[in-house]
Amino acid sequence: MNAYTAHALINIKLTFRDRTVIFFNYAFPLIFFFMFGSLNNAERGGAIVTVLTMVLTIGILGTGFFGAGIRAVADREQNILRRFKVAPISPAPILVSSLVTGLINFLPGAVVMVLLSHFLYGMPFPKRWLSLFLFLSLGVISFRALGMIIASVVNSMQESTIVIQLLYFPMLLLSGATIPLSILPNWIQIFAQFLPASYLITGLQGILGRGETLGQNMWSAAALVLTTILALFVSMKLFRWEKDEKVPARSKLWIVAVLTPFLISGIYQSKSRENLTKAKLVERLERRGRTILIRNVRVFVGDGKVIESGGVLVKNGRIDHVYDGAIPDPKDVKADAVEGSGKTLIPGLIDVHVHLGAPGGFLLSQGDADPYRDMARELAAYLYSGITAVKSVGDPLDAILKVRRQVNSGEKLGAELFICGPLFTAVGGHGTEYFKSLPDNIRKNLEAQFVRTPQTAEEARQQVDALKKDQVDGIKAILESGMAGMLFNRLDVAVLKAISEEAHAQNLPIVVHTGAVRDVEDAVDAQANGIEHGSMREPIPQALFARMKAAGIAYDPTLTVFEAMQDLAAGKTDLLDRPLLQQVGPAKLLGGTKDFIRSEKSAKMREGFKGFADLAVAKQNLLHAWQAGVMLVTGSDAGNPMVLHGPTIHREMQLWVEAGIPPTVALRAATESAARLLRTDRRMGLIRPGYEASMVLISGDPVKDIHATENIQAVYFKGERVDRSELFNQDKQ
Repeated sequence: MNAYTAHALINIKLTFRDRTVIFFNYAFPLIFFFMFGSLNNAERGGAIVTVLTMVLTIGILGTGFFGAGIRAVADREQNILRRFKVAPISPAPILVSSLVTGLINFLPGAVVMVLLSHFLYGMPFPKRWLSLFLFLSLGVISFRALGMIIASVVNSMQESTIVIQLLYFPMLLLSGATIPLSILPNWIQIFAQFLPASYLITGLQGILGRGETLGQNMWSAAALVLTTILALFVSMKLFRWEKDEKVPARSKLWIVAVLTPFLISGIYQSKSRENLTKAKLVERLERRGRTILIRNVRVFVGDGKVIESGGVLVKNGRIDHVYDGAIPDPKDVKADAVEGSGKTLIPGLIDVHVHLGAPGGFLLSQGDADPYRDMARELAAYLYSGITAVKSVGDPLDAILKVRRQVNSGEKLGAELFICGPLFTAVGGHGTEYFKSLPDNIRKNLEAQFVRTPQTAEEARQQVDALKKDQVDGIKAILESGMAGMLFNRLDVAVLKAISEEAHAQNLPIVVHTGAVRDVEDAVDAQANGIEHGSMREPIPQALFARMKAAGIAYDPTLTVFEAMQDLAAGKTDLLDRPLLQQVGPAKLLGGTKDFIRSEKSAKMREGFKGFADLAVAKQNLLHAWQAGVMLVTGSDAGNPMVLHGPTIHREMQLWVEAGIPPTVALRAATESAARLLRTDRRMGLIRPGYEASMVLISGDPVKDIHATENIQAVYFKGERVDRSELFNQDKQ
C-alpha cells in the first residue's frame, strides 16, 4: 500500500470517528437545507434548485476553508505533522489525501440533499448526473486546495481564522450563496464575478436548473481546475511540518497568485456578463417553477369551451390540472392561491403579423430610435398587453434573430418571437420601395436584410434553404401589385410555387401577402398555409373561401391596419388615445405621431392612403370567410403608421365583433387557431393540462363584451406572473 492510499484511508477512518466532523458534514447542511427551504416556500416549486445550490455551495466552502484550511493548521500546531516528518512521506500524500477525504465525506451528503429535493420538494431529478458529480468534485477539491494554500502561508490558528474569514464571508454573502445575486446592486454583481464561489454557483445552477452539461460550464470548470493545480503546487513548495517554522509576510501574496484564474475570469465576465445572464435565466426558471392555483374563475379554454366556475393549477411553468367544479384547497396542492372571482382566464393572445423594425408611428428626432432596444421594448409591450406570442413577417434578418435569442431565452422578458421573413418579392415589388431613394451601397445592404428577390425557381429554392439554415420559423411571399398611383412589380407565379414547394419540403409554413382577389387565387393555387390581408378593396367570392376551407388555409384579415389607414387618411388620431396603448406606447412616439398627422407634413401621406384599403369590404370578407368555415387567425400588421406595438389584438378582435363575428370565434382565432398556424398548438393556445401556462386574467366576461380583454389583472408567461410595472425597466437592471 503506497503512502497516498495509506494516508487517505487513515484520514477517512479518523473523520468518520469524529462526531464533530459528522455533524458539520451531514447534520449541519441539512439544517440550512430545511431552513432555506422553509424561508423560500420551496414546497411550492421553483425555489428548490436555488435552495439546493445555496446549501451545496455553503457545504463546499465549509469543507474547503474550515475542513481543510483550519484542520491543517491545527494539525501543525498540535505537532501531528511533526510526527509524519520522520516517516518516509512527503507533503504530496498529505495534501492529496486531504482532497480525497473531503470529497468522500462531502458527496454522500450531496446525494442525500438531491434526493430530499426531489422527494420532499418535487425537484426533477438532475438530467446530467455525471456532469453534476464531476462539477461537485471539482468544486470540493478546488476549495480544499484553497484551504491548504491558506494553511501553508499562515503562522497560527489565530492568523488562519482571520484570513479565512476575509475570504469566506464575502463569498458567502456576495456570490449568491445566501443572498440572490439579482437583488444586489450592480457593482456588487460585477465584484462577485471575481469571487471563486460565483463560478461554483453558476455551474451548479446551470447543471441543476437548466440541464446543462459540464462542457457548457467549461469556463467555470476550467477556473476551478487551474486553481486546484496552482494551489497544490504552491502548498507543496511552502509546506511546513512544525509550528516553529515561519514564513515571511510576503508569502501571503501566494493566495493572490492562486486566485489569478478568478481575477482573469472576473475581468472577462465583467465585460461579457455571461455569468450574470445565466444567473438571470436561472432566476427566471425559478419564477416559472412556482406552483399557483387560480380558483373560482371563469375559464375560456381556447377551443370555444367556457368553464363558468373552475380553477387552474400551474406547476413548473405548465398547466397541471384544469378544474371544472370542485377545486382543492391550495394547501393540499402546495400552491399559492390566486382569487379569480368575477374574472376570466384566457390563453395568452397571439399576433401573427407584426413588423418590429418599424415603430408604428413617427418620432420628431430619429436620434431617439435604437433598433435593438426598440424591438425588445416592443416585445415587452406585447407581453404587458397580454399578447404572449407574436410573429415577425418582415424585419431585418440579423437584428430580428439577435432579438429572438435574447427574448426567447428569457434573458429579456417579452412576448415569444417567431420569425417569418425576409420577404420574398419581385424586383421592384412591394417591400423594396422603402429603400429605393437611398444610396446604392446602403440600399443593397438593407435589401439583403429585408427582402429576397429570386429571378428563377431554382434561385428561390436556394434562398428558402438558406433561411431554413438561419432557423426562421416560416416563409412569407408577396403578390400584391398595389393600386393606381402606388404600383409594384408582381412576383412571378411560377417562382411563388417554387418558394411554396421548397418551404413545404423544409417543413416551413408559408403565408402570402395579398391585395386583390387574383392574388388570393394564386396563393391558394400555390398551396399557401395562410393568406395575409385578403383583398383590400374588392369582395372575395364565396367559391374561393370554399377552396381555402377545403385546403385548410388560414385567413388573417388584419382589420387593424385597414382602420389605421382609414383614420390616417382622415387625419384622425383617436386610436392613439386608447388607455392600454397609452400605458405601453413611448410618450415621444405617441406625441410625435399626433403632431405629425395633424401637421401639413403628413398631407402627401394622408392623400396616398385614401382608397388604399376599404375597411367595410375587409369586414365583409371576414364575415364570409367565417361563414364558409375558413380557419381564422389574428394579425394586426403592427409597425405601420398608427398601429403601435402592444395591445394590437385587443383592437383586432373588437373590429371582428363589429363585423359580426361572435366573440368566442374571435378569441379562438387569437389563441388556438393562431397557435395552429405557428405549429405550436401542442404547447400554447389552450388552457389544457400539459400546455405552457401562458394566460391572461381579466376582469369581466369577454364572451359577452369583447372589450373586457383590455381589463388585464395579471399576465402569466410560461408560469411566471409577469411584473408588468417592471417590464420597461429591464435595461436599467
